Amino acid sequence: MAKSNFEDWPQMARALNPAIGELRKSTPGPMQAFSEMGQAALAPGALDTKSKELIALAIGVAVRCAPCITYHASGAQRAGASREEIAEAMGLAVYMGAGPSAMYAAQALEAFDQWAEKATD
Repeated sequence: MAKSNFEDWPQMARALNPAIGELRKSTPGPMQAFSEMGQAALAPGALDTKSKELIALAIGVAVRCAPCITYHASGAQRAGASREEIAEAMGLAVYMGAGPSAMYAAQALEAFDQWAEKATD
């Protein structure tokens, strides 16, 4: 399903996870609070988790955070987002972030494709 291979997004997450684990060990209080905030922010409420992951992915694109892209592309895929929903959210991210966001939006679509492909392996 992946149309391009600019980056190996699942590998990025695997490579970053040990560093995040070290950060959690080094700063347990703040990282526990950050984790709890993330769980609360993504919990279903007026918006469902899928919508929240789409928003988070679009924000990741707009602020140009590659690790945010891989984690939220994965989260959106697990929450049931379709490729069409990802593409539409990327349209909004490009609108809000202009040209640089277009480059990251292409990467986010690639990340989603790779995570979706991995889910079917």
